[in-house]
Amino acid sequence: MSLRNFASSGRKIVAIGRNYADHAKELNNAVPKAPFFFLKPTSSYLQSGNVIVPRGCDVHHEVELGVVIGKEARDIDESRASDYIGGKYPVGVA
Repeated sequence: MSLRNFASSGRKIVAIGRNYADHAKELNNAVPKAPFFFLKPTSSYLQSGNVIVPRGCDVHHEVELGVVIGKEARDIDESRASDYIGGKYPVGVA
């Protein structure tokens, strides 16, 4: 799946938060015992180059690896997980 196709047809982004303890501490965030999941809405998708930074805002950004799940999966064996990957992309997160 191309990144352009994902941006136009992707339904949701499931993200993992605070999975890097040193970075959480750097931001003065609590370090959880286990990472947590959160959703990013489809309205947050921007194509490369379409950056919007509101005036007067201090934006913290990160670059992550985005993995697109290419087909429905449930209770699959870890050894078969890569069979369900539709694409991998660098993703900017703000």
